Amino acid sequence: MPAPQRKHRRGGFSHRCLPTPQTAMTPQPAGPPDGGWGWVVAAAAFAVNGLSYGLLRSLGLAFLDLAEHFDRSAQDTAWISALALAVQQAASPVGSALSTRWGARPVVMVGGVLASLGFVFSAFARSLLHLYLGLGLLAGSGWALVFAPALGTLSRYFSRRRVLAVGLALTGNGASSLLLAPALQLLLDSFGWRGALLLLGAITLHLTPCGALLLPLALPGDPPAPPLSPLAALGLGLFTRRAFSIFALGTALVGGGYFVPYVHLAPHALDRGLGGYGAALVVAVAAVGDAGARLVCGWLADQGWVPLPRLLAVFGALTGLGLWVVGLVPVVGGEESWGGPLLAAAVAYGLSAGSYAPLVFGVLPGLVGIGGVVQATGLVMMLMSLGGLLGPPLSGFLRDETGDFTTSFLVSGSLILSGSFIYIGLPKALPSCGPAPPPAMPPPEKGELLPAPQAALLSPGGPRSTLDTTC
Repeated sequence: MPAPQRKHRRGGFSHRCLPTPQTAMTPQPAGPPDGGWGWVVAAAAFAVNGLSYGLLRSLGLAFLDLAEHFDRSAQDTAWISALALAVQQAASPVGSALSTRWGARPVVMVGGVLASLGFVFSAFARSLLHLYLGLGLLAGSGWALVFAPALGTLSRYFSRRRVLAVGLALTGNGASSLLLAPALQLLLDSFGWRGALLLLGAITLHLTPCGALLLPLALPGDPPAPPLSPLAALGLGLFTRRAFSIFALGTALVGGGYFVPYVHLAPHALDRGLGGYGAALVVAVAAVGDAGARLVCGWLADQGWVPLPRLLAVFGALTGLGLWVVGLVPVVGGEESWGGPLLAAAVAYGLSAGSYAPLVFGVLPGLVGIGGVVQATGLVMMLMSLGGLLGPPLSGFLRDETGDFTTSFLVSGSLILSGSFIYIGLPKALPSCGPAPPPAMPPPEKGELLPAPQAALLSPGGPRSTLDTTC
């Protein structure tokens, strides 16, 4: 006979010791609930994304004031955002590992406190080094603890509508940029850059209650106990899978150019002759296009009409072309002009970049399975940090050498196009040579893009098969 399970009694009730925070809710559901509390988690992830990437995207409006105050170049001030992006993304596997061990709630709450302290510390900076430490290291470390656990937890709550839920959460980036870009310009005009950073620190503290909403969820396929070794907790074994390795390489190249507009879109608009509020409008309209495209593309991807890897490669390529167009827009009339051509180019870039964003995270469960999605999210953020660390400083260097950001945006777009070309090596990224047989039943949550020798598997869209071909 098997040994009976040990039980503890407290106040007359018995309960079983559960092995990991991700399995702390009982009874265990048959699969992701595809709704319910998941929408609350989506709202929390929406706010987390807005208070991290959205805030970082608008922060470029303060760089001219910082460069003037400290008498430094555009390349020097660009290192602030570059360090913040690099620390956030390079340390994201640490946030995923801590979330796997302790649960997402405490990790995200602690991250919110750290990010807020980074802004408060930076408000009293006496040199760029203080800003590198405050915004780059401290705030970046806080953001590293919030994004991957929040988005990974959201992916566990959804299956059929997963990409739509991820797209909804990622619209926090665009919505936050839409609100914060003009608000930050107003704060800079009213209180200076020190007062603006201090107020942004108070706003960033709202990440803490967002973390409290991330309830753990037990799912079939979860490991019976959290990984014991640090390497296993980081999920480095995922690189042994060919599809994930291809995805990782392409994503690292895309990261080299994807974040340059976050830092230099507003300065590029200023270089093109727009005033401060005109540059803020360019950032805002790009954010609107970005936010709307994330929702539309999330819905489209969940229909299952086109395989996710194919959509990923297409919209990645369109994002690279969009950056080319932004860089080649001619000089506008003057500060009183609204810069119609640049606004149109910013909208086109925002639509393509927004369509790409939910696909990056939506394709992960199909590549690694639902049990590894939190770790995979952290690794993806780390890979994008390789480009995020080098992209903005390289863009600033090219601007200092050439006198404008045209070359910067052309190089950034080329990096994104290169990564999108590598995505073609993913399963189902290209059509094959014959009609595919319809799948007999929905697959378990173990990765619909993983090898399956006997039957074709469904797309995340549910019972409708992806329109694809096979030999």
